[in-house]
Amino acid sequence: MSKETRFFSPEFRVDADDGVKRISGYAAVFDKWSEDLGWFREKIAPGAFADALKKSDTVALFNHDSNLVLGRTSNGTLRLKEDEVGLHMEVDLPDTQAASDLYKLVERGDIKQQSFGFIVEENEWRYGKNGELDERTITRVSDLFDVSPVTYPAYPDTSVAKRSFDIQKSNEIVGNDSDDIVTENENIDIELLLNKYEVGK
Repeated sequence: MSKETRFFSPEFRVDADDGVKRISGYAAVFDKWSEDLGWFREKIAPGAFADALKKSDTVALFNHDSNLVLGRTSNGTLRLKEDEVGLHMEVDLPDTQAASDLYKLVERGDIKQQSFGFIVEENEWRYGKNGELDERTITRVSDLFDVSPVTYPAYPDTSVAKRSFDIQKSNEIVGNDSDDIVTENENIDIELLLNKYEVGK
């Protein structure tokens, strides 16, 4: 399945209450525009993760390595919730060498990025004019697969978004007015990258 990459600047922290090491913070913030992605920008609408949180058994991995599991929603070691700000995550790190190393690396600022894998069920496009960027709003995520702190973030890949954009435009649902909005229901596997952890005790 095709993937996209996205960058955000959430606030994250590490703590070790009750002897359990944790990483927590906002994985995504609602209604906040992304950086210029070359020909468009995008944001996530409030409530976009509601369906995914009900049915997804999301795992936390390190560097997307399935051998380095950090937590899982089905057993309560990974907790995800939506509030008025965005999607909040908290993971209780296991008593493993890899998790201990990761805790220190995030605390020191050596690991600053995180990626999310999910499927977009619904999104809306607003077409720009006179050189303005087109705008995409992700309104519904159907599945949230994993949360993964990563050493090296990939460069943003907008190919899947371009495919969604082209499908809608080819359907001639709307013209080129920047006030026109269209909605597309399409399964898209997205790897969401987050940078600039702000960590502290």
